[in-house]
Amino acid sequence: MNSVKIIMDDREDEEFSKYFSELNVELEVKRLLVGDFICSDDTVIERKTRRDFESSVIDRRLFNQIENLKSNYKNVIIIIEGEGKEESLSREALMGTYAFLVTNSIGLFFTRNISSTSEIIYSIAKHEQLSKKSSFSLNAKRKTNNLSQSQRAIIESFPMIGPKLAKSLLEEFGSLENVINAKEEELLKIDKLGPKKVKIFRKVVETEYNSDEDPI
Repeated sequence: MNSVKIIMDDREDEEFSKYFSELNVELEVKRLLVGDFICSDDTVIERKTRRDFESSVIDRRLFNQIENLKSNYKNVIIIIEGEGKEESLSREALMGTYAFLVTNSIGLFFTRNISSTSEIIYSIAKHEQLSKKSSFSLNAKRKTNNLSQSQRAIIESFPMIGPKLAKSLLEEFGSLENVINAKEEELLKIDKLGPKKVKIFRKVVETEYNSDEDPI
């Protein structure tokens, strides 16, 4: 039988490597621009703990991520990992988010822990590669960005900035350097950016790097 291949983002828990090894997965660990696990050229998986899922709904980060994922992959799957009662969101908001994902053709799975998450990811990759015979390249991105798309991707990496807003910023200021150096009053002129997003944007740009917060 052919081996199953998975690309995993290098910021994911190292415990995944152990479980994938037990499943005889051919694993490549690298920095991914979108998603946490790539199962084929068509399918990407975003894994979130329950706490991260709830916080990503509150700060709208989830919806920007969904837009990015869908612009790069045909099949987008969200795995919500962990047990426990939701605390940050009302049940109504939580159910509404689940409904949004499902009605926008986003696959949704719930798992208890890393072990069960690994099994789900493996099963999806196996189905894609061995049953559907979808193409897969461990060393290739699904989409090759041109220079302008790469510039937009950098702006999209900021919290609460999606593709459309990133494009608006680049169109307004003309270059990546100009966007980064733009003052708050200039940024506030951009439609849908708003004071909260502007302050977060400037904080990311101006705050001194803390290596203790980035253990790699």
